[in-house]
Amino acid sequence: MSRTCELTAKAVQTGNNVSHANNKTKRRFLPNLVNVTLISEALNQNVRLRISANALRSVEHRGGLDAFLAKADAKELSQRARLLKKQIAKKLADQPAA
Repeated sequence: MSRTCELTAKAVQTGNNVSHANNKTKRRFLPNLVNVTLISEALNQNVRLRISANALRSVEHRGGLDAFLAKADAKELSQRARLLKKQIAKKLADQPAA
């Protein structure tokens, strides 16, 4: 399992630890990933995702998973999230016709 957010594509960054003596050693900056179960109202089901804490705040701010995925750029999303986005869009497109 990669250390990448499924919604925002935040991943591991590299940099240096810099000591008081200005010695530099390599280090990794890990994203704050959390396992979350989000509810999709359009699909009427729960979805388990591994997303960053920042993405979780964005999902809540935009009004839920469906609204977040509708606005999200498909390039940033993981394969599973892209599939969810397509399913939600299809379900919402079919809903007014029914």
